Amino acid sequence: MKRVLITGVAGFLGSHLADRFIREGYHVIGMDNLLTGNMDNIAHLFPLKEFEFYFHDVSKFVHVPDNLDYILHFASPASPIDYLKMPIQTLKVGALGTHNLLGLAKAKNARILVASTSEVYGDPLEHPQTEGYWGNVNPVGPRGVYDEAKRFMEAITMAYHTYHGVDTRIVRIFNTYGPRMRVEDGRALPAFFSQAIRGEGLTVFGDGSQTRSFCYVDDLVEGIYRLLLSDYHHPVNIGNPNEVSILDFAREVLDLVKNPKAHIAYKPLPVDDPKIRRPDITKAREILGWEPSVPRAEGMVKTYEYFKQVVK
Repeated sequence: MKRVLITGVAGFLGSHLADRFIREGYHVIGMDNLLTGNMDNIAHLFPLKEFEFYFHDVSKFVHVPDNLDYILHFASPASPIDYLKMPIQTLKVGALGTHNLLGLAKAKNARILVASTSEVYGDPLEHPQTEGYWGNVNPVGPRGVYDEAKRFMEAITMAYHTYHGVDTRIVRIFNTYGPRMRVEDGRALPAFFSQAIRGEGLTVFGDGSQTRSFCYVDDLVEGIYRLLLSDYHHPVNIGNPNEVSILDFAREVLDLVKNPKAHIAYKPLPVDDPKIRRPDITKAREILGWEPSVPRAEGMVKTYEYFKQVVK
């Protein structure tokens, strides 16, 4: 049985990855310091002999006994509300945490996939964003702690690949949604669903013309799984190129939830908030044979069913 270490396993994406790898017949070693993770996301895994959990901060030295075949580094605060509140921890997990896990991959002769982000493109001047675009990032702005942590993560990952010969993969994740997102995450979808269910104003920043491209979590996990098992070492965008304005997205949530008290509430645009965001997934199509298959309307219904259960 192959062994895979997943950091950030109690988070939204980490927990779905753990499910997938257990279904594929792997032994999953989950690691999380629960800074933003939730044990409820992985409670169903604890009775399984194929799963073990380590409560640990990967910014400190990481030790895992016995052999390892794969490492997936998904530990990090991932929403603006989190990394604005925890800027130092965000930088440390991107820098020190990645360094520690690359060292572990080298020692275990394991393949490592690191979770980068579309935020490396910043407020992009190229649209849609290809992997060859270098980005438009303000390194000292409030969002810079996350953007630069991930840019450093990519740089040190490539350095370990070229200098030490570590077998590396880099995924650039675009906006993802689905069950197990945190209600108070602060990103558009959980905010809209929780506000609509409670009959509050859906917070739309600016005039809502800024765009995002939302990928359902099952599609994203499939793309990550294929990338891990591929032979490609450079960054690959995984996301849904179906772009929508934030205002139209809020209206879709209102139409789905149908709470007569819910409404649109406009607020000023945050500093350095990207105006546009859409992945060019040519590489994913050509190299991985991957593209998203879950329509947003279908994914939204599944996500709504989850939020109905957890929003108080």
